[in-house]
Amino acid sequence: MTPVRQIIHVDMDAFYASVEQADCPELQGKAVIVGGDPQTRGVVSAASYEVRKFGVHSAMPTAQALRLCPHAVLLPVRMARYAEISHVIHAIFESYTPLVEPLSLDEAFLDVTDSTNLFGPAEEIGKQIKNRIREQTSLTASVGIAPNKFLAKLASDLRKPDGFVVITEQNRQEILDPLSVGRIWGVGKVTEETLRSHHIETIGQLRRQTAEQLRSIVGSAAADELLRLAQGLDNRPVEPDQQCKRLSSEQTFATDVRDGEILLSVLMEQVEEVAQRLRRRGLQARTITLKLRYGDFRTVTRSETLVEGTNVTNALWQVAERVFRQWQSRSAGPLRLIGFAASGLEDEHARQQLLFRDDQQEKLKKLDHVVDQIRDRYGRRALHRGTTHPPESSES
Repeated sequence: MTPVRQIIHVDMDAFYASVEQADCPELQGKAVIVGGDPQTRGVVSAASYEVRKFGVHSAMPTAQALRLCPHAVLLPVRMARYAEISHVIHAIFESYTPLVEPLSLDEAFLDVTDSTNLFGPAEEIGKQIKNRIREQTSLTASVGIAPNKFLAKLASDLRKPDGFVVITEQNRQEILDPLSVGRIWGVGKVTEETLRSHHIETIGQLRRQTAEQLRSIVGSAAADELLRLAQGLDNRPVEPDQQCKRLSSEQTFATDVRDGEILLSVLMEQVEEVAQRLRRRGLQARTITLKLRYGDFRTVTRSETLVEGTNVTNALWQVAERVFRQWQSRSAGPLRLIGFAASGLEDEHARQQLLFRDDQQEKLKKLDHVVDQIRDRYGRRALHRGTTHPPESSES
């Protein structure tokens, strides 16, 4: 008999903001915003729980966030510091299982099905991971444990911050049914409002709909997916980096975002994060992919393959912006989620070197190196990369 999968989802609590509070104890208990300059259409990258009660959330324009909470402390993004802490956290994950699927610097799935003989039940592993993260980083993580990825991710979000929830085959509908349909992974406000207008407010009410009834409300593709998730069904495997061969970063918004400049700002940050991760691992990518999820649950991807692999931020950004603007000109709409992925990964030294060097690319590589060093020392705000004109002249 095949054992029931044991999946753990770990999600750090307000990661960027929590790192800043841990590094600067006087910020403990204070409203902290990590984000871009309000004078340059900067957006919120992270909000501490103390500032969220004022309505501040990620991807909100920083200027708007400061109007909602004028006494908040605004800090620049220090990506190198967050990557350093992330490395410690992911090392903890990998000490329990090689089946780790990173979703971002602060979030990952772990398949511990084959690890229970060595470390004990999944619940015990989850508790050990939480304790070790707190001991080694002074940060809290929310942990969800379940038979699949959808339920594990939902579980980790139920009791944030510092949550710990276990969903089993036996209790899954007991936990799912009372929850709002908005708790279903990928359901945005548009879909939620559409369902509520048909008196479908909870996952239990959704689950009791027939496929035909639901298709008439949200369409065929969304209906089948919603019914499957309402029953807590999800067959996706955990895909470690070495198997899925991609590095990615995603942002799910608290409310659907239509403003193209805000979306580009978020995308720029994702490109920078992924590019830096590529460089740290000595990798370069051949293909970039944008993941775009609309408010009505539809998800599309747009990809482009480069002639040669690269880990240069400028090169990846030029392609990402071009792909985004092509989507925007044809199919723009309010987004629930935006993500950037780099795939077709290869060792940056594996390919045969060109006989003649590309001087421009060499300059951009040196620029990335300098930018990484400066941001490591002074924080992300020390340099600002524009989103509409990405070449090196946009740094200031």
